[in-house]
Amino acid sequence: MQTRRRLGALTMTLIGLAGVGTLWATTASAHVTVTAPGVSAGASDASITFRVPDESSKASTVGVKLQLPTDKPIAGVLVAPMTGWSATVKQTKLTTPVKTDDGDITEVVSEIDWKADTGAGIKPGFFGQFTILAGKLPDGVTSLTFKAIQNYSDGTTVSWIEEAAPGSTAQPEHPAPTLELTAADPSGSSTAGPPSSTASSDAPTATATSTAAAASNSASKGAASTGIVLGALGIVLGGGALFVTLARGRRHQAP
Repeated sequence: MQTRRRLGALTMTLIGLAGVGTLWATTASAHVTVTAPGVSAGASDASITFRVPDESSKASTVGVKLQLPTDKPIAGVLVAPMTGWSATVKQTKLTTPVKTDDGDITEVVSEIDWKADTGAGIKPGFFGQFTILAGKLPDGVTSLTFKAIQNYSDGTTVSWIEEAAPGSTAQPEHPAPTLELTAADPSGSSTAGPPSSTASSDAPTATATSTAAAASNSASKGAASTGIVLGALGIVLGGGALFVTLARGRRHQAP
């Protein structure tokens, strides 16, 4: 009885710890993030997406203000249209112009202010995606840090602007979204975009097909072997039962 109680208590403890771990993971991962897979320093026409989750239990996200880095300026920013939202773009004059093949760029986008239309916004339990197109990313950098200000319908504001201290691995409570860039292409190509190789795209399919076929053959062989073993066992058991029946019959017939 005591053993059953101990096992029950241990089970409830493990379930509780699992729940706490899930809650922590959900809370820790719910912050503004930025993604641009495969984009490298100096890339052109790079699509950058910012994901904004609504962390409130009752208020909707109705405003997102994105501050772009001006110490590592992005030349030629375009804002993707988003249904139910309007965007205002602010520009800043650079102290040091950005040199391009088309001439020097003296002004860059420094801030984008998205505002939800009446009745729109990001509801609790949902997230929104805000996308920009970078004409050209700065050369010789490994990362770009943005700052985001999130406004809720109840008037509260969350500033995702904190950066980790130099040399620290601790994550701030409200980290600024940071885009990690891959190494620049040594061939000199700076256009961001996924590779389009027919051979490479077909290879995973062929491998998956071969693996599936091998698994199917193994399963068939395994089933056949199992059938043979069970059949042999049935014969042995049947013979034994017949022997017992005959033996009992002989005993009853004996005078």
